[in-house]
Amino acid sequence: MTTHPSSPTRVVILGAAGRDFHDFNVVFRDDPTHEVVAFTATQIPDIDGRRYPHELAGRLYPQGIPIIDESELPDLIAREHVDLVVFAYSDVRHEQVMHLASTCIAAGADFRLHSARRTMLRSTRPVVAVTAVRTGVGKSQTVRYLSLLLREQGLRVVAVRHPMPYGDLAAQACQRFATYADLDRYDCTIEEREEYEPHIDNGVVVYAGVDYERILREAEQEADVVLWDGGNNDLPFYEPDLHIVLADPLRPGDEAAYHPGEANVRMADVVVIAKCDSARSVDVEAVEASVRSLNPRATVLRAESPVTVDDPSVVRGRAVVVVEDGPTLTHGSMSYGAGVVGARAAGASHIVDPVPYAVGSIAATYAKYPNARGILPAMGYGAEQVADLEATIRAAVDAGACDAVVAGTPIDLTRVLTVPVPLVRARYELREVVPGGLAAAVRAALPEGVGVSSGVGSGDIREASMS
Repeated sequence: MTTHPSSPTRVVILGAAGRDFHDFNVVFRDDPTHEVVAFTATQIPDIDGRRYPHELAGRLYPQGIPIIDESELPDLIAREHVDLVVFAYSDVRHEQVMHLASTCIAAGADFRLHSARRTMLRSTRPVVAVTAVRTGVGKSQTVRYLSLLLREQGLRVVAVRHPMPYGDLAAQACQRFATYADLDRYDCTIEEREEYEPHIDNGVVVYAGVDYERILREAEQEADVVLWDGGNNDLPFYEPDLHIVLADPLRPGDEAAYHPGEANVRMADVVVIAKCDSARSVDVEAVEASVRSLNPRATVLRAESPVTVDDPSVVRGRAVVVVEDGPTLTHGSMSYGAGVVGARAAGASHIVDPVPYAVGSIAATYAKYPNARGILPAMGYGAEQVADLEATIRAAVDAGACDAVVAGTPIDLTRVLTVPVPLVRARYELREVVPGGLAAAVRAALPEGVGVSSGVGSGDIREASMS
């Protein structure tokens, strides 16, 4: 389609309620030469059918912007005479990105990927960013490890979490979490709690929301150092002074096969190969070789993710349902997580397959993500999904199949649901194989006057484990 020179370029942003909103805010919101006619939605349930509100969209969008399911993209391009489609979400195979590009090109629209530099904001404080090659690699425990390392030096640390705005977008523009009451006040989903609650447990304030310029300026008021706590395998929203990227030897090859994870590796100052205690040595070596090929200048470190179960006696010799972090099992494509590792180590007689007992949205999740079968994903994007999660566990218990539950999620699930059998948590932490590497990287990156010593000599910061 040929656009008249005086007409604004008509844009659709492909997203999943996160980077899409950020890219709009930074690149398009106040630009009269471009008109964003719609966002599309995928990965996250019940996002489509809503609108990006005018309070956030700005003066050029008094009616806000509709959010449409991504499946409608070809019709949307034709119906709205779209000139440009911008891809703005994460944890997607390279080939899937190009299939979307081909769809847009065939429909007559240009296809764009924004660079990190185009969308990163600059902070007045030092920024340490933690990102990954895939979701479920170990970003959260790495951020906690770093926050303790920095706080031991008397530095004020504030974490800013990648967006998860699944509710009222205008009300979620800038959120500050310092207590459990804040989680309830903002009516957080399980997915949000999984990211915010561990920071609160460790005494760290965490910000999140939609407007990441406003969030940054608020966080800077109480921080000596800002920790960017990345989501999925997305790029940082803030320009980092130190960029740490997690790679996963349980999924060797993914560091070069997913967008924008490969870009993170190529940008990284430090790449941490996680889970070395549970991966095959040949896979650890393969990932390290791949990383060094993609980014020869990066420092490569190795780390372990030891798992402990709160009370192994509850698990030993019993049939257990294992609940794992939802996104790790869904678009993260893993078939197990810390819960399974912990249950096996604690001596569970066997891990119950919850599929026969799945109800509602849990059954739908198995249909969409068959790799998750055999484990129970903690799908909790809303009250209905939490109820389905609880009902699935109860059905397994009522059938006599389940004696206990092992929760590998980063939160205390008993705060959001009730089950009729004992529930124990599997907790995990970061442990550097060679202690001191991350402390040295932080020390080298921080500006003069904002320093950190060599950190905990053992390289094993127990206090940073899940609480």
